[in-house]
Amino acid sequence: MFSFFKRKKAEADTPAPVEPVVDVPKPAPAPAAPAPIAIPEPAPAPALSAEPALIIEETAERPTSPAEQKKSWMARLKAGLSKTSSNLSLLFVGARIDEDLYEELESALLMSDAGMDATEHLLNNLRRKVKEEKLLDAAAVKAALKELMVEMLTPLQKPLELGRHAPLVMMIAGVNGAGKTTTIGKLAKHMQRFDQSVLLAAGDTFRAAAREQLMVWGQRNNVTVISQQSGDPAAIAFDAVQSGKARGVDVVMVDTAGRLPTQLHLMEELKKIKRVIGKGADGAPHETLLVIDGNTGQNALAQVKAFDDALQLSGLVITKLDGTAKGGVLAAIARTRPVPVYFIGVGEKLDDLQPFNAEEFVEALLG
Repeated sequence: MFSFFKRKKAEADTPAPVEPVVDVPKPAPAPAAPAPIAIPEPAPAPALSAEPALIIEETAERPTSPAEQKKSWMARLKAGLSKTSSNLSLLFVGARIDEDLYEELESALLMSDAGMDATEHLLNNLRRKVKEEKLLDAAAVKAALKELMVEMLTPLQKPLELGRHAPLVMMIAGVNGAGKTTTIGKLAKHMQRFDQSVLLAAGDTFRAAAREQLMVWGQRNNVTVISQQSGDPAAIAFDAVQSGKARGVDVVMVDTAGRLPTQLHLMEELKKIKRVIGKGADGAPHETLLVIDGNTGQNALAQVKAFDDALQLSGLVITKLDGTAKGGVLAAIARTRPVPVYFIGVGEKLDDLQPFNAEEFVEALLG
């Protein structure tokens, strides 16, 4: 867990009070904050008779048992990573354990966006393991590679803990088009399954329809959305935190506008939003998440570095692992900037966002 730097109080950073516009009816007051709980994996969805038709239809498609849910999730994850999986798995079919195999593995790992550092680390350890354990067939070498990849990615596996603060304030950042707003809606539904009341802040005041998109998710999940037609996103974030405290909600999630890390003035604005959130509640934001498009390859690593330097990230959400993503970038992140990966997503439905599990991910990646 990354610690957050304390800033000196600056009057210039404190925004003028903002009158919130509540777009969804106020939820019932939440009970006192529960003891910390972890989210190892999502619980089965509760009855949704009061939910909009779209959510009910999605629920009807879900498997009826946890075992079937897990099987369905693994099938979707394998399909999403099939591009890399097919390239790597075919190398071991009838292969001889020689230098040619290692060279082909190197090429396949680099093509999967694992990066040079992670690729060299994996292959060096694989050579050593093959020699020490006297592995002679391709199946044993493949199993050894799986073991090494799980070992590399396990440090990224960490549950998102709820109930540590009242409210738990989460700041969500990312580049344009990464899927921040959709991810916020899915996270809100996940948290409601753990009896957490949620309040959303529409801090993306730049993109047209961003406010409306978050309002739709608020209506689907029956949660309050704090927003304005226009205004200072830091002021909206501050007001949302104050409103969350007054209402006694469990979680406040602040959406922020998408921005490239090369846009220095926008990154400075992001730092300001974080400082102002800290003025609204002690230690806030308690979670600073970066949403990454899984199709961006090695550029995802550059995003993690830039946003982590600016905000001291506490976690990542990897989205859009749905067929064209290569997946190897998680190995690059694990070697270069091991920020925990809380969730990975493979599609648009609510159940397509699941907690990251290193063993499941490697199984889908290598088959």
